[in-house]
Amino acid sequence: MQEIVNVRIDDRLIHGQVATVWSLTTKATRIMVVDDLVVKDVVNKEALKMACPKQCKLSILTAERAAANLCAGKYEGEKVFIVAKSPKTIRDMYDKGFHMECVNVGNMGGKQNTKMVKKAVSLTEEDMDNFLYLADKGVKVTAQMVPTDEVLDLIELIKNVK
Repeated sequence: MQEIVNVRIDDRLIHGQVATVWSLTTKATRIMVVDDLVVKDVVNKEALKMACPKQCKLSILTAERAAANLCAGKYEGEKVFIVAKSPKTIRDMYDKGFHMECVNVGNMGGKQNTKMVKKAVSLTEEDMDNFLYLADKGVKVTAQMVPTDEVLDLIELIKNVK
């Protein structure tokens, strides 16, 4: 069976923090980008391939395919780091049968109609509802930009702004 070393939401997907700090700290051997739109975007996929650290394999999958592959144990012996742009994607994976223990939120930039719950994390009502849904299913939802930062309970932060 594969080992899931991190499930992270970061709207930048693979960038400096994920490519260097997180992938090295978690000793990931595969980065799995899960995004239904990125899968169809040739330019974005090429950029992700270039940003992926050399020591990691890269998968770019839809939520449905990612959940199916993970549930089937397709990445036997690998340390998989999952990254998605939004909590909806993680919820979709959960609803398709892939049940994770924890979701870590890094950067979710200020889109329209968002509330800032902490520095670099601004959420829409839909985002908050998706996080609360995951928490109700027993998934721990944390916020941590880099591994050396304090791990915060994102659900408590959401309750403070709701």
